[in-house]
Amino acid sequence: MSEAAASAPALPAAPGLARRLACFLYEGVLLFGVVTISGLLYSVLTDQRHALEGAPGMRAFLFAVLGLYFVYFWSRQGQTLAMQTWHIRLLTRDGRVPGWPRALARYLLSWMWFAPALLLLELSGLKGGLATTVIVTVGVLAYAALARLHPERQYWHDAVCGTRLVDWRPSPRP
Repeated sequence: MSEAAASAPALPAAPGLARRLACFLYEGVLLFGVVTISGLLYSVLTDQRHALEGAPGMRAFLFAVLGLYFVYFWSRQGQTLAMQTWHIRLLTRDGRVPGWPRALARYLLSWMWFAPALLLLELSGLKGGLATTVIVTVGVLAYAALARLHPERQYWHDAVCGTRLVDWRPSPRP
């Protein structure tokens, strides 16, 4: 065993896939409020009168708002609000909370949850809520299942970014 490996702190195990997916769904519920308020703010500030008017600007704004949300929480304490609830924490391989550059890279790469499914929708020409829901759901579940192929059961964007999700229980209060 190398000296670096011997001195590296032992990190907690990765949470189970079902718990990580439950956290993912809960994050979506919380983000619904963030996106709604941000969308309202954008509409008021740009005097948007129709949903399709300024849609690319709205998407860019929401992408930036979501990025700020995730990068802030991940680089501050390693947990978003949903991750706190589900006792999951994001750490680097050496057990530290990631800095903002690493958190930003993780945010950008985490779009791999959705990018293949959204590209498939675009290329197939399928429209409508049911087709979108089915294809995005299958894409998300397929991406989540890929974690089973990783030796430490981590998501692939975490492997690339040098981060990992761990089971994190707060210390009991005296």
